[in-house]
Amino acid sequence: MARLQRNARSIRMHTIYIQLSTIVLCREYYFFAMKIHRQHILRAHGLQLFALALFSLCAVQTRAQQQDIFTTAPFASCHASTVVELHNGDLLASWFGGTAEGRPDVAIWSAQRHDGVWSAPREVVREHEIATFNPVLFHTRDGRLWLYYKYGPHPTSWSAGRLFSTDEGATWSKPEHLPAGILGPIRAKPLILADGIIVSGSSIESYHLWAAWIERSRDNGRTWSKIGPITAPAKEASAGETPESSANTLKQFDVNQTIGIIQPSVVELPHGRLRFYARSTAYTGKIVIADSKDRGKTWSPSRAIDVPNPNSGIDAVSLKDGRVVLVYNDTPKGRTPLNLAISRDGEHFTMFKTLESGPGEFSYPSMIVGKNGDLHITYTWNRKHIRYFHLVASEIPR
Repeated sequence: MARLQRNARSIRMHTIYIQLSTIVLCREYYFFAMKIHRQHILRAHGLQLFALALFSLCAVQTRAQQQDIFTTAPFASCHASTVVELHNGDLLASWFGGTAEGRPDVAIWSAQRHDGVWSAPREVVREHEIATFNPVLFHTRDGRLWLYYKYGPHPTSWSAGRLFSTDEGATWSKPEHLPAGILGPIRAKPLILADGIIVSGSSIESYHLWAAWIERSRDNGRTWSKIGPITAPAKEASAGETPESSANTLKQFDVNQTIGIIQPSVVELPHGRLRFYARSTAYTGKIVIADSKDRGKTWSPSRAIDVPNPNSGIDAVSLKDGRVVLVYNDTPKGRTPLNLAISRDGEHFTMFKTLESGPGEFSYPSMIVGKNGDLHITYTWNRKHIRYFHLVASEIPR
């Protein structure tokens, strides 16, 4: 009897341990703990407790996962991440990092997630004595993995470069600088249509004026056509004198004095329609959309939807059934909180999850849909880390 009581207490202790692991630890640490204890569990309690462990393991796998891609790095500041799913199911993320945004030592870095663990940051490209910005990872239909990025002293005067990989990011080509006027995907991933056509959201940031453009390629990025500009909604574009402009002429890069839209994220809606979602300035304070009915060759005038935008980057994806998911800052000012919202028509959204809500900056999210329908998101965490968030498909509202 005493032995049975000891076994019962032991089972209860192991049950509590597993429950705590489920609640507190991410899947990777749980795997590690289970590896250590598995032989003891099987030896002491047989299949009953192993079944309990397996049940808890399944619960861990179906929960949302959140983790920092790195905790230590050879740079002080980082921002503007991008993420792509590799052919083997791994994830590859990239971002820019250095002393601070715009400093000459800022380079493009990357890390790979394999079996739930991120590799150490690895430098991918560095320009000579000038800053790099906004990497974007994506596959073209021919299977190549591309990394587009920007380089220059400031977004009003930057140029674009790119590299490609034929081994899923293990090695990269030499950087290629694109012709003046072609920037490639400016921050968000491009849309790759079923026939391989690339529809890439781009934008220009000029003196007090922004505008969105579409860069379209039919040959995997060898040549491009440029469509636009798609400007701010009429109300914003006709706002007249910018705030403080007459008394503050020296602040030529102050976004509070700027009109326009930038950084469009392009998705495909039912019936072959395309739509982009763009960042706007304080004049609008809302996410701005525009539509195409001819696979991105021409676009409608832009219009604002009832989703706040505090002049901060966003991203969007469309799901197989036509739902659209946005990741954005659900606030009129600042870059917290960071949220997810869902729409059945691509225009009316309901916020359903908060990724971050504390004080600080949680911004510039990148989001993709995995092969199994899960969402993979990376974003800036206070310019100190790049954070990863995984949401299983079953937790996306219908």
